[in-house]
Amino acid sequence: MSMRHTALLLAALTLAGTAHAQASGTPRDVQLRMLEHQRKVLIQMVDSMPERLYRDKVTPPQRDFAGQIHHAAGAVSAIARNLMAGPAVTLPDTAAAFNTRAGLRTFVTASFDYAATLLKTQTDASRSETVNLFGNQMQRWQVWDEIHLHTVWTAGQVVANFRKHNMAPPAFSFF
Repeated sequence: MSMRHTALLLAALTLAGTAHAQASGTPRDVQLRMLEHQRKVLIQMVDSMPERLYRDKVTPPQRDFAGQIHHAAGAVSAIARNLMAGPAVTLPDTAAAFNTRAGLRTFVTASFDYAATLLKTQTDASRSETVNLFGNQMQRWQVWDEIHLHTVWTAGQVVANFRKHNMAPPAFSFF
């Protein structure tokens, strides 16, 4: 499947899942469920990949498995921190996160815990404020949806790491 087809498939699945989830709960509730689902998917990937392959790359310019998971999870707290004006975030050391299952799980969990706390405590007034996300003006509530899209896109690239070693990635699931 080409990268373009993969991107279109990921976008369609994201939109379908978002439409389904919006049928029940407030937009904030949906965004919290999306964060929890993303965390679950990343943790399933961490648990499914043997530690000996954490530093393996599919192609030379690509991040290795642990680096890609780190990027997917770390961007969640980094973007949330910067655009939601949250307190400083303290995440586990990357030396442990990149080399052990426990370390990578701890990193993913800490990043998503931080973001979920910011989302839960965000005021309605703050959610409607406009911010600049990489040159795009949008309301803060929308940033959470953009974080979701980035996580899906970034985590989806890890599937190649599983395929390289004739392993099935964790099963797809709706949130």
